[in-house]
Amino acid sequence: MMVGAVSPDGYRGAADVSERRPQAAAPDRIRTDVAHNAQVWNYWLGGKDHYPVDRAVGDQVTGMYPSIGEVARADRAFLGRAVRHLAGDVGVDQFLDIGTGLPTADNTHEVAQHTAPHSRVVYVDNDPIVLAHARALLSSSLEGATEYVDADAHHPERILRAAEPTLDLRRPVAVMMLGILNFVLDTDEARSVVRTLMAAVPSGSHLVLTHPTLELGGEGNEAAMRFWNENATPPITARSREEVASFLDGLELLEPGIVSCSRWRTNPREPEVAQFGVVARKP
Repeated sequence: MMVGAVSPDGYRGAADVSERRPQAAAPDRIRTDVAHNAQVWNYWLGGKDHYPVDRAVGDQVTGMYPSIGEVARADRAFLGRAVRHLAGDVGVDQFLDIGTGLPTADNTHEVAQHTAPHSRVVYVDNDPIVLAHARALLSSSLEGATEYVDADAHHPERILRAAEPTLDLRRPVAVMMLGILNFVLDTDEARSVVRTLMAAVPSGSHLVLTHPTLELGGEGNEAAMRFWNENATPPITARSREEVASFLDGLELLEPGIVSCSRWRTNPREPEVAQFGVVARKP
């Protein structure tokens, strides 16, 4: 689906294209009694789109693992650096952002289209709250396009089919998977998801990945993750550097490789957070 009419300032307004926008989430899909990752993450980032249960769980996790807010902010900053590099230095102008989360400052399309206004972005998420807020994601530059797909990361074939009306999969695509494979609990299945996505895009495409780990001073996160899995949804898992590297088979790692996302192409003395970040190119 393409975003339709444009406003005089060159951006597509919600009122002009409502018939093409995602439908509001069904009320019975929205749970306000169970904490959900998108809302808790939004809370840690200082957003306003969360419920009391999300704040309660977020505060409990923070009490167990005080640096979780730093992880959230470092992950967001990594997204900005990676997108600016790909859109500006590499010339990639198509982005498939899986596990979008709730809109906040410097979303993928905003960073990409600020750097390269003709960029085309497809967001993917299956959280009903994200669906309810999808219209905030869909403003686009006049030259580019932005779309939202309601789909689960466990089903990459569906994601690819839904993205094709907006993205030309014969041209390089940046596949963004920030903090999403940790919700695919089976590592073999997670590898299969990545393989399917990267097999569908041509040479010159990139995979942008972040993933929580216990190997970068994240030991306190182990108890916090157990608490999360008992009290929130969806369940989460950490992975080692070796396991993260296994998602990158056949790809060429961009410097500096697999590092704390807070140190990817920034000050090497920046404090590490327990979240790997990596960008890799399909040769």
